[in-house]
Amino acid sequence: MKKLLLSAIVLGISIGAYAQIESPVKWAYAAKKISSTEAVVFLKATIQDGWHIYSLNVKDGGPIKTSFTFAPSKEYSLEGAATEPTPVTKFEKAFNMNVSYFEKSVIFQQKIKLKSANVSLVKGKLEYMTCNDKKCLPPEDLDFSVPLGK
Repeated sequence: MKKLLLSAIVLGISIGAYAQIESPVKWAYAAKKISSTEAVVFLKATIQDGWHIYSLNVKDGGPIKTSFTFAPSKEYSLEGAATEPTPVTKFEKAFNMNVSYFEKSVIFQQKIKLKSANVSLVKGKLEYMTCNDKKCLPPEDLDFSVPLGK
């Protein structure tokens, strides 16, 4: 009886260790003032080998595209849309369509217009979805806070 109980405990611990939450993407944030009235916010994703995240420009019916929502502020406003480098575009059977994505790393950029000399922080939320050739993880929402350098 004790051996059976011990075996069950060991099996439970093994399964629990195997079922850890996967987190194949790490995010980093930075900003650079390019003049007294403009700055650029950089949002960098570092992606584990074998995984990818999707472009800002994915058509409806496909995976969840990467998106950024900046918190409304009287101190700054967005200038245009966020930009990205050229993504990889391939047909994905899971979505039955061509999709654009990034592997290894990507840096997204957003220009902002500074309405105040006292702007010290830009806040927002990002949403993204991560997939590999076997599965997709549920979309993830992250809050971000980016200090503006002098």
